[in-house]
Amino acid sequence: MEIIQIVGIGLLATVLILVLKEQKPIFAFLLAVTAGLLIFLFLIGRIEVILDTLRRVAESSGMNLIYLKTVFKIIGIAYIAEFGAQIVRDAGQESIASKIELAGKVLIMTLAVPIISIIIETVMKLLPA
Repeated sequence: MEIIQIVGIGLLATVLILVLKEQKPIFAFLLAVTAGLLIFLFLIGRIEVILDTLRRVAESSGMNLIYLKTVFKIIGIAYIAEFGAQIVRDAGQESIASKIELAGKVLIMTLAVPIISIIIETVMKLLPA
């Protein structure tokens, strides 16, 4: 089971980080980043399966794939911003982590504007004049 491997990596990294933190804090931080990246790499295969399934469903329904690609980009930005912010938080830099999250939110809004515009136009067409 993959979750056992992921939890094992997390627990092992946590114990090693606690031991290293006293003597070599920079190595403890690098170990935390490495463990986070390993866990992320475990998940990439699962993420690809989800994206392929959603792409097939969209194609079979006749949906314009540009909207699905935009949604995928939005989800990617959200995950990457969260991951980056957590790493920076682990290093004790809360203010920088907040800025990363803000940047992610602004980029998400930038990508969402065309979709929101289309939704508003569609709703306006459905309303009686």
